[in-house]
Amino acid sequence: MDSRHIRNFSIIAHIDHGKSTLADRMLEITGTIEKRKMMDQVLDKMELERERGITIKMQPVRMLYKKDAIEYTLHLIDTPGHIDFSYEVSRAIKAVEGSILLVDATQGVQAQTLTTLAIAREQGLTIIPVISKIDSALARIDDTKHELAVLLGCTEEEILMVSGREGTGVRELLDAVIERIPPPKDEQENGLKSLVFDFQYSNHRGVIVYIRLFSGSVRKGDQLLFKVAGETFQALEVGTFTPAETPRDELRAGDIGYIVTGIKRPGVASVGDTITGAKNPLPEFPGYARPRPVVFASIYPENQDDFPTLRLALDRLRLSDSSFTHEEEASGTLGRGYRCGFLGMLHLEIITERLHREFSLTLIVTLPSINYTITKKGGETEVIYTPYRFPDDGSITRVQEPWVRATIISPNTYLGPIMQLLYEHEAEVGETETFGDDRARVVLLMPLRELMRNFFDELKSVSSGYASLSYEITDLRDADVVRLDILVGEEIVPAFTRIISRRRIEEESETMVEKLFELLPRRQFVTKIQARALGRIVSSKSLSAFRKDVTQHMYGGDITRRMKLLEKQKKGKKKMQENARFSIPHDVFLKMMRGGKE
Repeated sequence: MDSRHIRNFSIIAHIDHGKSTLADRMLEITGTIEKRKMMDQVLDKMELERERGITIKMQPVRMLYKKDAIEYTLHLIDTPGHIDFSYEVSRAIKAVEGSILLVDATQGVQAQTLTTLAIAREQGLTIIPVISKIDSALARIDDTKHELAVLLGCTEEEILMVSGREGTGVRELLDAVIERIPPPKDEQENGLKSLVFDFQYSNHRGVIVYIRLFSGSVRKGDQLLFKVAGETFQALEVGTFTPAETPRDELRAGDIGYIVTGIKRPGVASVGDTITGAKNPLPEFPGYARPRPVVFASIYPENQDDFPTLRLALDRLRLSDSSFTHEEEASGTLGRGYRCGFLGMLHLEIITERLHREFSLTLIVTLPSINYTITKKGGETEVIYTPYRFPDDGSITRVQEPWVRATIISPNTYLGPIMQLLYEHEAEVGETETFGDDRARVVLLMPLRELMRNFFDELKSVSSGYASLSYEITDLRDADVVRLDILVGEEIVPAFTRIISRRRIEEESETMVEKLFELLPRRQFVTKIQARALGRIVSSKSLSAFRKDVTQHMYGGDITRRMKLLEKQKKGKKKMQENARFSIPHDVFLKMMRGGKE
């Protein structure tokens, strides 16, 4: 097909603004999927995506659409909307020439909309502004139109309106895609050059890479090269998505499709790599970067017999998701497990949920933490990924932690409670400006540690769900933090160790000790529960022992006999306490990690 009749585009939007529903209507109108086979969120293939109503894995699809008696090929990439996956979104955006900026008429422009729009503008994409959910009784069409026009610097007449549920305006949108988005440019390079924007893993065929061809062509049997990874392979199959994988004889410049590599080793394929010919390799695309984990947590199987299964599961998931890392570690209380790095809290939640669903694993996940750069008294610098390895306070001269630049968009009514919340989380508030009618945009800087401390849930709570948040990692700053250890029976429990702000020592210590006091079962001897920081015990409670009445069989007699029995019992319990190792039940770990008792 002539490249002049190809249009490559994506849909970018905040979470739950109707991307997947709009894609469903496009597939229906273009006849890509028969009506009898249609279902909601057809491009969201994972069960987890359907349950939550969010896109986790991006999904490309090829559609054929006629306009003015000319058949056009439309390649759509449905991208995730969550901030955790912004790097993958940036690579997908690089694979297209235009984007549909979708804004929910009931919610207006949200924080994540601004972040993704900035990425699209940096790539020089053509933006088509679209308002969705116009059929809703809560739609604020005029207000949203005004917000979009101001944001993009366009006229309100250029903004299209659609209803993904009813299909209203979708044909007009497809026409606009053809009219406004330019066709792929001919790179005029002698050879194959294609960008990897996603990949998945098949047990039988290995890694399947999703690519956009910028020059050259590729056929089954061609010898190819991952330019950054330096790995050569043979193309076992090439094809396009309709939306199922459909083999084709050849992919040409301008096409979006897939290549079956046959590679079954983790770490070879990665988003942003360049695939080129093995005999005549072309240089890689600029801007490649491996996604850096920012949140770390340890994962242990509840039953140590499941450790080999956990190892296999993590290796298998890494074949389809190179953005998380894992390395083996051992704990005296939890046994063998893995220290894993994630792009964010949602990414952590998704990986652990997939381990549970796809591999039937029951897991213990430690409290999430971030990485700290510490400088010791001797001048040695070290990056700490786990709280338990954080040195004692006296041996450190400097601690640095990552900060984030965040944007919050909220109705003016909730600005007061939001400002109080920001103060509690050590944020530095920058500019606050009016954004649309009765809404404000707040730009701020905050430690990543505080963002993870339940900030998003608290923000939704104080704003009744109306505030939206987006953020990006910025630089390292000096941190005034300390290590907090929890001791049970005078032994440190590594899984409960955490790094906290110095000013929150008392509050965090009392909270952790009180929670453990309520959750731990009583034993035959007194059990101390203590929180230790800065070399001293900050909070402490004692779990009383079960008491057995050893004198119940006595019916009188000399009081000294009774006292002897009680003294003997006391000595026995003391000896038991000295020799005993307090084991914490797994359900207590689970409840502590979940932050509650249920």
